[in-house]
Amino acid sequence: MPVTASLFLIVMFTGLFAMVFGIVYLNTRQKMAMIEKGMNPKESVGKSLPRYLKWAMLYIGAGIGLLGAFLIDTLMIPHSVEPVAVYFSLLAIGGGLGLLASYRMERKEFNGNNN
Repeated sequence: MPVTASLFLIVMFTGLFAMVFGIVYLNTRQKMAMIEKGMNPKESVGKSLPRYLKWAMLYIGAGIGLLGAFLIDTLMIPHSVEPVAVYFSLLAIGGGLGLLASYRMERKEFNGNNN
């Protein structure tokens, strides 16, 4: 096995272990801080909109971005130019707008439940 492949495997597994350890450690610290303040960690889990709403809005935004990129590609860009940047940029912009819409819906729902 080449040295670069073995080094890659070592770094990959070390990074994976560090990520899992960090997530568990920070989650435990958060729960301990809540217990110290007299809160019950199981009760304080916020009610949020379904998790699939965020994914749905992301995919809807990405789809609209791809549709926009396709329309720009076919109607505005001459065929001698490769429109790869247009596709990637509008895909990212559409996905970001979808996540922003999901955040606003979730925030509106959260503020409506608190009042």
